[in-house]
Amino acid sequence: MTLVAGVDTSTQSCKVVIRDAETGASIRMGSAPHPEGTECHPDHWWAAFQEACEKAGGLDDVSAIAVGGQQHGMVCLDKDGEVVRPALLWNDNRSARAADDLISEQGRQFWAESCGSILVASFTVTKLRWLRDHEPENASRVAAVCLPHDWLTWRIAGHGPRSQGGDGDLFSLVTDRSDASGTGYWSPFTSEYLSEILEAALGSRPLLPRVLGISESAGTTNWGAQIGPGAGDNAAAALGLGLLPGDVSISLGTSGVVSAISSTGIADRTGVVAGFADATGSFLPLVCTLNASRILDSATRIMGISFAEVDALALSAPAGAEGLRLVPFFEGERTPPLPQATAALHGMTLANCTPQNMARAFVEALLCCQAGGLEAISSHGFTAERVFLIGGGAKSAAVRQIAPSVFGCEVVVPPTEEWVAIGSARQAAWVLAGTPEPPTWRIDGYDTYSAPAEPIIMTQYQQVQNLFFSRD
Repeated sequence: MTLVAGVDTSTQSCKVVIRDAETGASIRMGSAPHPEGTECHPDHWWAAFQEACEKAGGLDDVSAIAVGGQQHGMVCLDKDGEVVRPALLWNDNRSARAADDLISEQGRQFWAESCGSILVASFTVTKLRWLRDHEPENASRVAAVCLPHDWLTWRIAGHGPRSQGGDGDLFSLVTDRSDASGTGYWSPFTSEYLSEILEAALGSRPLLPRVLGISESAGTTNWGAQIGPGAGDNAAAALGLGLLPGDVSISLGTSGVVSAISSTGIADRTGVVAGFADATGSFLPLVCTLNASRILDSATRIMGISFAEVDALALSAPAGAEGLRLVPFFEGERTPPLPQATAALHGMTLANCTPQNMARAFVEALLCCQAGGLEAISSHGFTAERVFLIGGGAKSAAVRQIAPSVFGCEVVVPPTEEWVAIGSARQAAWVLAGTPEPPTWRIDGYDTYSAPAEPIIMTQYQQVQNLFFSRD
């Protein structure tokens, strides 16, 4: 049996899965935590990776490995491969003003057409502008800029800072197209770095990682295993799920992420859709909402019942909850851009204020919030054929059964798995096989749901959501 390893170096932890290269069958796994916060010294990622590998039983018998990781994070290295300052992570918002400045300088159309996305604070280029403006001494030391998964791949390939006995070889830094597309200085349309943008942000043109082909080897480990190019977390998850053009992934975690596999790149001037690349040579348009599974958490607290009881009540109510409608902006909202908004319950009458309709309104609101993201992607000519529901919110029986009537297509719920790490492992197997397409892995346990479309649900939701835009 030939084994491959997939790594997920996420915001919160490092996970390592070992899989059969041919079938994808799970062999073993391990994980280790990362420090909390919105900045992190990359040495913590290396320590967590080593701990996770040990818990996974080691990698000596692994023939290939690849790393998927949190997107956007800014890792700056000096000429000796030393980390200039702790990495700013995707969720560090101190560069929000820098994002606004860069947009003002170039215009929204420029950013949409250049890098496929309108900048927000998560993008690497905004963090580089922040570094230039707030830490000029550190900015002047930057010899190379890379992303979290690039840096960990570099270390796995045997490189590292000279102070730790490494070779400091910055020219060995590599990345992939999916993660590069979230920097703000790489174009998914031309597959080229936008050096002038980099210089406008940082004031210099440091070395950038070489962008590898979709199944190109990044080198070998010290035990002789092949190393894959890696991927951004959403692209790695799509590869793990085996998504094809026409497929949509909706991740219901703390936030909601709607992403789709498209054969063409998207440049959305509104900024709602981020036009990322994927890990297979296609594109991964993506929409993120702030509110997702915690909408269900709120339902349990407000009603004083369990998640299972919320499910049962919601499934006993009619579609549309007899006109009871929730706008679930409990934490403001990113899509649509209403950061100061709050949640609101509309359409209450003596007749429809029942526990059943209340539970149904919360579930429908969660789904409509994500359906808005799907509609934004679809407005660019994309047609959804299947929706894959993943994340903690997908465990809800009511969410699973009501989802097809909101999304208007078949809904597939895969087993709860570490999809980023699995996608990385599948990429490692692809590099090892040297084939035009990734290996076909069959992971059992998928559930499929279908139901007649109920347009009234989304129509009602949009009516009350639009009230937020009519306020003074």
